[in-house]
Amino acid sequence: MADRFMGTLSVMQGGPIDESAAAVRVPRPPDPGRSRNMRAIRRADTKPELALRSALHRAGFRFRKDHRLDLDGVRVRPDVVFTRRRVAVFVDGCFWHVCPTHGRQPETNDWYWTPKLRRNVERDKIANEALTSAGWRVLRVWEHTPIEAAVDLVVAALEHASEAN
Repeated sequence: MADRFMGTLSVMQGGPIDESAAAVRVPRPPDPGRSRNMRAIRRADTKPELALRSALHRAGFRFRKDHRLDLDGVRVRPDVVFTRRRVAVFVDGCFWHVCPTHGRQPETNDWYWTPKLRRNVERDKIANEALTSAGWRVLRVWEHTPIEAAVDLVVAALEHASEAN
Protein backbone atom coordinates (compact mmCIF):
# COMPACT_ATOMS: atom_id res chain seq x y z
CA MET A 1 0.00 0.00 0.00
CA ALA A 2 2.94 2.33 0.65
CA ASP A 3 3.89 2.38 -3.03
CA ARG A 4 0.44 3.48 -4.19
CA PHE A 5 -0.15 7.06 -5.19
CA MET A 6 -2.19 9.08 -2.80
CA GLY A 7 -4.97 11.41 -3.86
CA THR A 8 -6.27 14.52 -2.14
CA LEU A 9 -9.67 14.35 -0.53
CA SER A 10 -11.56 17.31 -1.93
CA VAL A 11 -15.13 16.83 -0.71
CA MET A 12 -16.23 15.70 2.74
CA GLN A 13 -19.67 14.22 3.19
CA GLY A 14 -22.06 15.83 5.61
CA GLY A 15 -21.46 19.38 6.74
CA PRO A 16 -19.13 22.17 5.71
CA ILE A 17 -15.68 21.42 4.36
CA ASP A 18 -13.00 21.73 7.00
CA GLU A 19 -9.75 23.14 5.52
CA SER A 20 -7.55 20.79 7.56
CA ALA A 21 -9.63 17.76 6.55
CA ALA A 22 -9.50 18.73 2.87
CA ALA A 23 -5.78 17.99 2.77
CA VAL A 24 -6.16 14.41 4.02
CA ARG A 25 -4.63 11.93 1.61
CA VAL A 26 -6.66 8.86 0.73
CA PRO A 27 -5.35 5.83 -1.17
CA ARG A 28 -6.19 5.79 -4.82
CA PRO A 29 -6.43 2.47 -6.66
CA PRO A 30 -3.36 1.85 -8.78
CA ASP A 31 -3.67 2.93 -12.38
CA PRO A 32 -2.16 0.24 -14.68
CA GLY A 33 -0.89 2.85 -17.15
CA ARG A 34 0.81 4.92 -14.45
CA SER A 35 2.30 1.82 -12.84
CA ARG A 36 3.70 0.72 -16.21
CA ASN A 37 5.22 4.19 -16.77
CA MET A 38 6.84 4.31 -13.33
CA ARG A 39 8.28 0.78 -13.76
CA ALA A 40 9.78 1.81 -17.09
CA ILE A 41 11.86 4.60 -15.52
CA ARG A 42 15.43 3.39 -15.33
CA ARG A 43 17.88 4.02 -12.51
CA ALA A 44 20.82 2.96 -14.66
CA ASP A 45 21.54 2.44 -18.35
CA THR A 46 19.57 5.46 -19.54
CA LYS A 47 19.97 6.52 -23.16
CA PRO A 48 22.23 9.52 -22.38
CA GLU A 49 24.35 7.34 -20.09
CA LEU A 50 24.66 4.59 -22.71
CA ALA A 51 25.65 7.16 -25.34
CA LEU A 52 28.37 8.60 -23.10
CA ARG A 53 29.72 5.19 -22.14
CA SER A 54 29.73 4.06 -25.75
CA ALA A 55 31.61 7.18 -26.87
CA LEU A 56 34.15 6.81 -24.04
CA HIS A 57 34.67 3.15 -24.88
CA ARG A 58 35.18 3.95 -28.58
CA ALA A 59 37.79 6.53 -27.51
CA GLY A 60 39.69 3.76 -25.73
CA PHE A 61 38.73 4.44 -22.12
CA ARG A 62 37.92 1.61 -19.75
CA PHE A 63 35.77 2.15 -16.69
CA ARG A 64 33.25 0.63 -14.34
CA LYS A 65 29.58 1.33 -14.75
CA ASP A 66 27.12 1.89 -11.91
CA HIS A 67 29.86 0.98 -9.42
CA ARG A 68 28.95 1.33 -5.74
CA LEU A 69 31.37 3.23 -3.54
CA ASP A 70 31.04 3.17 0.27
CA LEU A 71 32.50 6.41 1.63
CA ASP A 72 32.27 7.30 5.32
CA GLY A 73 28.78 5.90 5.73
CA VAL A 74 27.54 7.28 2.41
CA ARG A 75 26.81 4.90 -0.45
CA VAL A 76 27.31 6.45 -3.87
CA ARG A 77 26.67 4.90 -7.29
CA PRO A 78 28.22 7.02 -10.04
CA ASP A 79 27.16 6.13 -13.58
CA VAL A 80 30.74 5.91 -14.86
CA VAL A 81 33.70 5.33 -12.53
CA PHE A 82 37.40 5.52 -13.30
CA THR A 83 38.70 3.83 -10.15
CA ARG A 84 42.44 4.23 -10.68
CA ARG A 85 42.16 7.93 -11.48
CA ARG A 86 39.41 8.45 -8.90
CA VAL A 87 37.00 10.19 -11.24
CA ALA A 88 33.24 9.71 -10.80
CA VAL A 89 30.85 10.74 -13.57
CA PHE A 90 27.11 11.19 -13.15
CA VAL A 91 24.74 11.64 -16.09
CA ASP A 92 21.83 13.58 -14.60
CA GLY A 93 18.37 13.75 -16.12
CA CYS A 94 16.91 17.24 -16.44
CA PHE A 95 13.62 16.35 -14.74
CA TRP A 96 14.91 14.07 -11.97
CA HIS A 97 17.80 16.32 -10.92
CA VAL A 98 16.07 19.69 -11.52
CA CYS A 99 18.15 21.11 -14.36
CA PRO A 100 18.26 24.93 -14.15
CA THR A 101 17.73 25.12 -17.92
CA HIS A 102 15.21 22.36 -18.68
CA GLY A 103 13.92 21.19 -15.31
CA ARG A 104 10.28 21.98 -14.72
CA GLN A 105 7.97 21.76 -11.75
CA PRO A 106 5.24 19.16 -12.30
CA GLU A 107 1.78 20.67 -12.52
CA THR A 108 -0.07 17.71 -11.02
CA ASN A 109 0.60 15.88 -7.76
CA ASP A 110 3.08 18.55 -6.67
CA TRP A 111 2.65 17.33 -3.08
CA TYR A 112 4.38 14.13 -4.23
CA TRP A 113 6.90 15.41 -6.78
CA THR A 114 8.26 18.51 -5.04
CA PRO A 115 9.70 16.69 -2.00
CA LYS A 116 10.89 13.80 -4.19
CA LEU A 117 12.83 16.06 -6.54
CA ARG A 118 14.18 18.07 -3.58
CA ARG A 119 15.49 14.83 -2.03
CA ASN A 120 17.22 13.97 -5.32
CA VAL A 121 19.05 17.31 -5.33
CA GLU A 122 20.02 16.91 -1.66
CA ARG A 123 21.27 13.37 -2.32
CA ASP A 124 23.37 14.72 -5.21
CA LYS A 125 24.96 17.30 -2.89
CA ILE A 126 25.70 14.67 -0.25
CA ALA A 127 27.25 12.38 -2.87
CA ASN A 128 29.40 15.22 -4.25
CA GLU A 129 30.64 16.14 -0.77
CA ALA A 130 31.39 12.52 0.19
CA LEU A 131 33.30 11.86 -3.03
CA THR A 132 35.23 15.14 -2.91
CA SER A 133 36.23 14.67 0.72
CA ALA A 134 37.45 11.13 -0.13
CA GLY A 135 39.72 12.55 -2.84
CA TRP A 136 37.55 11.84 -5.87
CA ARG A 137 36.95 14.22 -8.74
CA VAL A 138 33.21 14.52 -9.40
CA LEU A 139 31.76 15.33 -12.79
CA ARG A 140 28.04 15.88 -13.38
CA VAL A 141 26.84 15.96 -16.97
CA TRP A 142 23.28 16.95 -17.88
CA GLU A 143 21.42 14.66 -20.26
CA HIS A 144 21.03 17.51 -22.78
CA THR A 145 24.79 18.07 -23.05
CA PRO A 146 25.97 17.14 -26.56
CA ILE A 147 27.86 13.85 -26.45
CA GLU A 148 31.06 15.36 -27.88
CA ALA A 149 31.08 18.04 -25.17
CA ALA A 150 30.41 15.44 -22.46
CA VAL A 151 33.31 13.28 -23.68
CA ASP A 152 35.57 16.35 -23.74
CA LEU A 153 34.63 17.14 -20.12
CA VAL A 154 35.39 13.58 -19.01
CA VAL A 155 38.70 13.50 -20.89
CA ALA A 156 39.73 16.83 -19.34
CA ALA A 157 38.86 15.52 -15.86
CA LEU A 158 40.85 12.34 -16.48
CA GLU A 159 43.88 14.33 -17.70
CA HIS A 160 43.67 16.59 -14.67
CA ALA A 161 43.45 13.54 -12.40
CA SER A 162 46.50 11.98 -14.08
CA GLU A 163 48.51 15.16 -13.55
CA ALA A 164 47.52 15.27 -9.89
CA ASN A 165 48.77 11.71 -9.32
